[in-house]
Amino acid sequence: MSLLPFDDRDGMIWFNGEMVPWRNAQTHVLTHGLHYGSCVFEGERVYGGHVFKLREHTERLFHSAAVMGFEIPFSVDEIDAASKEVVAAQNIEDGYVRPVAWRGSEMMAVSAQQTKTHVAIATWPWPSYFTPEARLEGIRLGIAKWMRPAPNTAPTDSKAAGLYMICTLSKHAAEAQGYDDALMLDYRGRIAEATGANIFLVQKGVLHTPDPNCFLDGITRRSVIDLARERGLEVVERAIMPEELATTDEVFLTGTAVEVTPVSEIGDYRFEVGEVCRQMIEDYEALIHSHRKEAARAA
Repeated sequence: MSLLPFDDRDGMIWFNGEMVPWRNAQTHVLTHGLHYGSCVFEGERVYGGHVFKLREHTERLFHSAAVMGFEIPFSVDEIDAASKEVVAAQNIEDGYVRPVAWRGSEMMAVSAQQTKTHVAIATWPWPSYFTPEARLEGIRLGIAKWMRPAPNTAPTDSKAAGLYMICTLSKHAAEAQGYDDALMLDYRGRIAEATGANIFLVQKGVLHTPDPNCFLDGITRRSVIDLARERGLEVVERAIMPEELATTDEVFLTGTAVEVTPVSEIGDYRFEVGEVCRQMIEDYEALIHSHRKEAARAA
């Protein structure tokens, strides 16, 4: 099946404060964000025509830009409103939203003090990251050779585009070996995350998840921790070594794109899609359903 290129689609994109035709939302090849990675973004889900946890995502976008040393020339309220506007213009019922901010083409050097900050928001239909069958069976992860960097070597608490370079390399390598994704360790050799999702381990009924001190503390991750604690499950955030996979009963990933997705295999380790995984899937789906109902009442 051929993919429809993202530059060859119809519709509208919010671009620097205006709605412009999809094909006209362009930037110059000599753009600082393209060459030097001065770009931040968000990934958001639309359920029932409304963006899920919109304010939290927008606030994180602004935080990422501040970490990267540039200012978004709009307010949080304006970006929220723009996100809603583009979702409505595209008539998205269930989909994905991509806000992105980057330094422009005024300067082409490491120093970028005089560049303007540009912002765009696009959205498109996207029902699921993994197929329903893959989710129920559990996806398979390889183990990446690339490691999450130390927080004093990269802006690890931002959603900066450059941080995803090793994610693409890791996912491509995993797919070439027949896996769905890859587990990434951090610079100390501890379990960190998958290429675009946080990870949870179930050991004797207790949820364990890596302390996010060198990777993004995901919005879905925080939601799942809250849901688990509401259900009375113990959640421990700590350093986790890869050898612990040998004594782990269940594993699942969390993220805006993957939602809650069980893992059946990491390298040589095997796991069941057990009771805790299924419960977290149900609880997260209930949270989404509640969002849909609230959105319908507000419409």
